[in-house]
Amino acid sequence: MPAKPKWERLADHLRTQIESGELPPGAKLPSTAELCTEHKVSAITVRQAIFKLRTEGLIEGVQGVGVFVVDE
Repeated sequence: MPAKPKWERLADHLRTQIESGELPPGAKLPSTAELCTEHKVSAITVRQAIFKLRTEGLIEGVQGVGVFVVDE
């Protein structure tokens, strides 16, 4: 079985943090630059992971402010 792409591994990591409550509802996710540095990935990889979580309804972006965990 091939290894998961980096964006998918990052999405899994963030999803786990959301589901465990480490990133609670209303919490702001780290910036793209912070995620790039922390996970040693490119900005494109971070954007793909964020897009995946957004399509799952776990997070939402606020233009010019940041990306937040959805408050159920």
